[in-house]
Amino acid sequence: MRKFLFIAAVATSALYFVTGNASAQVADTTKKATPATTTPASAAAAAPADDVARVLLSNADYSTAAAAFKTAGLDTVLKAGGPYTIFAPNNNAFTKLPAGTLEGLSKDPAKLSAFLKGHVVNGKYGKADIIKALTEGKGKATFTTIDGQALALSVSPNKTLQLTNSAGNSAEVSLYDLIGTNGVVNGINAVLLPK
Repeated sequence: MRKFLFIAAVATSALYFVTGNASAQVADTTKKATPATTTPASAAAAAPADDVARVLLSNADYSTAAAAFKTAGLDTVLKAGGPYTIFAPNNNAFTKLPAGTLEGLSKDPAKLSAFLKGHVVNGKYGKADIIKALTEGKGKATFTTIDGQALALSVSPNKTLQLTNSAGNSAEVSLYDLIGTNGVVNGINAVLLPK
């Protein structure tokens, strides 16, 4: 009888040991699998998923510019092709315009389009690209807008990036690198009025 009890105790211990190891192996497998599935998902989230028109629309501080681009019909242009760099005035910049300016332009999509094209450059110029262009130009650089105007870049007395259009109107870059699939949006603190 003692022999039978001893064998039963050993069998129960062996069963417990095997069951415990099996669940430990499952737990280890799960732990190893978790990082592999999270890494691609986080990498996909970091990659730009929208064109520059949608990136502009996704930032509440630039809703006035996004609405203006849509009214002018430029949102469809900015969804295709590129790369583009939009120097987008923030909402506060539009409030500094003379009363009725934006409303008047919005009634004529062709004029509004011409006005907004002075804020869009062919090519993708994020912060690092702009710094490189300024370094190569010894503190000055010139970009060409999609309608052929010159947009001069320089460092302002405040040590920020300043843009000046052909009419002599200036704005400072206040936000960099809203990255889209076909370009980048950089925010500015003033509207670059044409001549």
